[in-house]
Amino acid sequence: MFIFDFVASTIMDNLIDWFYGQVVGFLGNFFAEMGNMGVELFALDWVEAIVLFFSQLGWALFGVSLVVSGFEFGIEYSTGRGNLQQTALNAIKGFLAVSLFTVVPVRLYALSVSLQGTFAIGLTGAGTSIGTVGERIIEELMSVESLADMAGAPSFGMSVLTSPIMLLFCIIMMAYAVIKVFFANLKRGGILLIQIAVGSLYMFSVPRGYTDGFVQWSKQVIGLCLTAFLQSTILVAGLMVFKDHALLGLGLMLSAGEVPRIAGTFGLDTTTRANIMSAVYTAQAAVNTTRTVVQAAAK
Repeated sequence: MFIFDFVASTIMDNLIDWFYGQVVGFLGNFFAEMGNMGVELFALDWVEAIVLFFSQLGWALFGVSLVVSGFEFGIEYSTGRGNLQQTALNAIKGFLAVSLFTVVPVRLYALSVSLQGTFAIGLTGAGTSIGTVGERIIEELMSVESLADMAGAPSFGMSVLTSPIMLLFCIIMMAYAVIKVFFANLKRGGILLIQIAVGSLYMFSVPRGYTDGFVQWSKQVIGLCLTAFLQSTILVAGLMVFKDHALLGLGLMLSAGEVPRIAGTFGLDTTTRANIMSAVYTAQAAVNTTRTVVQAAAK
């Protein structure tokens, strides 16, 4: 009877592990598909039209900025402080920025989503056939050499969950972590579109050497892509750990929701509020500077 219990336990543990991995793998693949929806958003005709509009706006601001930087260089050169090398370098930086600000964010976001899906498959073993599970069961049974090995065999279970209240608490916290990541993935494609639109307003300042706002914008794009990768990956890892170490897995799942806050602490803020205000100030500075240059040229 003991041997029969051991064999049945080994078979059931492997089957439950396989089934649990398939379920978690489905969840990881679901988040990857949601991320791909954000990437596919930029393939829609009306979104391409919006991106093209802000691309043209960025080129227009870049052209105006070149004229303004030329006037500024002339004024500084007349006082003996002009630096042609720095002016030309700023123009090259502006050209690269205006050429790539609508392309690189989408490609980087697509890469992060693809990596997240690949990591989810690797962590969960999703797609593993039932035949592979059978081979693993046979290998485990053949590796047993004594009754001591049979008595010390690990079993599937969450021994820390000793009461229904604890189990209910863990289920509620798991649902909270999954829903939080779900809604974060749902809105990420729209946030990226907003960031691209806001990025066009910095094309006036970059050729003139004022790159702080654009650097902060670049950090926000990187933070968005990093969050898209880390949140879902840590959530899937937490779900895989949960079946063996419930509290540790629960902690991992809850930590997935803290990725944006931690990224913001290191300057990779994924929100658009501060970036939009900075872009508004940049646009106002562009209008005021252009007005001043036109008035000076008229005189």
